[in-house]
Amino acid sequence: MKRQYLIIYIYSMLMCAFCLISCIDEDEYEDSPNGNFEALWKIIDEHYCFFDYKNKSYGLDWDEVHERYVRQFHSGMTEGQMFEVMARMLSELRDGHVNLYSDFDVGREWSWHEDYPSNFSDTLERKYLGTDYRIASGMKYRILDDNIGYIRCATFENNMGGGSLDNIFLFLAPTNGLVIDIRDNGGGLLTSAEELAARFTNEDILVGYIRHKTGKGHSDFSSMEEQRLKPSKGLRWQKKVAILTNRSVYSAANEFVKYMRCCPGVVVVGDKTGGGAGLPFTSELPNGWGVRFSACPMYDRDGNDTEFGIEPDYYVALKDDDLDRGEDTIIEFARQLLRK
Repeated sequence: MKRQYLIIYIYSMLMCAFCLISCIDEDEYEDSPNGNFEALWKIIDEHYCFFDYKNKSYGLDWDEVHERYVRQFHSGMTEGQMFEVMARMLSELRDGHVNLYSDFDVGREWSWHEDYPSNFSDTLERKYLGTDYRIASGMKYRILDDNIGYIRCATFENNMGGGSLDNIFLFLAPTNGLVIDIRDNGGGLLTSAEELAARFTNEDILVGYIRHKTGKGHSDFSSMEEQRLKPSKGLRWQKKVAILTNRSVYSAANEFVKYMRCCPGVVVVGDKTGGGAGLPFTSELPNGWGVRFSACPMYDRDGNDTEFGIEPDYYVALKDDDLDRGEDTIIEFARQLLRK
């Protein structure tokens, strides 16, 4: 992560932490079903960052959610019942960054990819990579038989080594274009997403904005602060690029797509991404359960929310007849674009 964005990121998280600590200092709830419910509802009420956006998107009313769910809590509830109802309440936010953690389960809302076709096949991935692919910085890469480079980036959980990235792009330099396949990439480190994207610009460019909470109100935010992508000091790619996406592209991978759409010569092929445009933060309930939630919203360079995903330049789905022939429809479409 470049220095300017790192400073913004740290400052945003410190502001979120300050607000959260203030909340915990002011309000204490008993360790009971009703006490834990009220603590959970209020943590989200005061610190979650997408209430206004989701109210406009699908009519989310967090006060109404409170009234609907509070009636389900009573002193005779088991832990399992309490967890189930709390997790169901959090799913009203439709946010993959919102989780409830106990020692027996994790509450999650994964409709952002579970309700859609996968548009990805492990079997086809193995066919295109073969067995003699290279591995560096947690990515697999090779040159396909039409002289198109292929990088399979399945996660951003690993740190990107500058020397490893230099070696990858040096190896792929003779190719006529590059496919970066990030389908099923659920995210990881924003620093890794930015470091890879920095290989595709020769100048400092605006890629988006970030805001942080300044108060407990649903609309209490700082002004927009720029996210800028600075060119890497290592080897940079100068040819055409196709980014492959599906609904399981989320969080830091969603940000990577946002960055890459601002770089020259880049097209996005596949399905809309899953989204996840809020920096997550965590807190704790009186009974020790953890809760994670989106605390700082991020936007694209036009100021648009990407919480519910980013549209591709070309919508392409994996076809069954291509699958039967051992071909990946999305990869083949991208290769055709790059050959042109």
